[in-house]
Amino acid sequence: MGSNNFRSELVGSFSEGSNGNPTVAMIEAAFRHHGLNWRYINCEVTPENLSDAVKGARAMGWRGFNCSIPHKVTVIPHLDGLGESATIMGAVNCAVNRDGKFIGENTDGKGFLKSLLEVVDPKGKTVVMFGAGGAARAIGVELALAGAKSLTVVNRSASRGEPLVKLLNEKTKTPASLVVWPKNYAVPEGTDIVVNATSIGLGDGNAALDIDVNSLKPGMVVADVIVDPPSTKLTRDAKAQGCTVIDGLGMLINQGVIGVKYWTGIDADPAVMRKKLVEIFE
Repeated sequence: MGSNNFRSELVGSFSEGSNGNPTVAMIEAAFRHHGLNWRYINCEVTPENLSDAVKGARAMGWRGFNCSIPHKVTVIPHLDGLGESATIMGAVNCAVNRDGKFIGENTDGKGFLKSLLEVVDPKGKTVVMFGAGGAARAIGVELALAGAKSLTVVNRSASRGEPLVKLLNEKTKTPASLVVWPKNYAVPEGTDIVVNATSIGLGDGNAALDIDVNSLKPGMVVADVIVDPPSTKLTRDAKAQGCTVIDGLGMLINQGVIGVKYWTGIDADPAVMRKKLVEIFE
């Protein structure tokens, strides 16, 4: 697949802006490293043109595509089916051409889970997660499907946090609860995994979550989804407290690894992707 000298296989990204560039660079670096005659193309697609974009991908025989906000939900009617986690969360960020049909998957949470599994298996573990947006929804669903013992969602807004908790309680076996984020929130004793799934820290490595840093204890795994910059105040503070730390690059890289596997069938080298992202972000 992809070895034809006269035609490159195509995958791409549908975004409303140009925010796919790091992903483009990362995935194309993997294609080159593995000698694949493939291209990953970022396409700026407005909401009103999304249907035509998917039709165009079908017509051109694309092997698949990624979707970013605002297309993750609205793309679903234009696809032929959904994977398990995408069905539960009602959002797609990756379409895969399987026997001529575009099947929607969600690699946001899968990328996080794969990164987490390199350090700890979440099965039977107690999780505290900050945030209730798209990233939190994807991560929460994957942690629940992986058998997390319980999941506490900490969010500023009850109106946004409650739907996520309801989703987890109704569609997974993991009990979930909501905490409306108080000042200087203390992570409960006995927590195994702490996840920042908010945008706090994006573009500002000194931005702080409103938490009691001393409540982060040795033995906890603390993960941040922020990739720019890869080193955040949370990860630095957690490391100083003796926690095991996972930065946001791992989630993004593993999303790419999973996507490349879906499209090409090969296991891409994550070190190649990380090297490219480090060049971009650092």
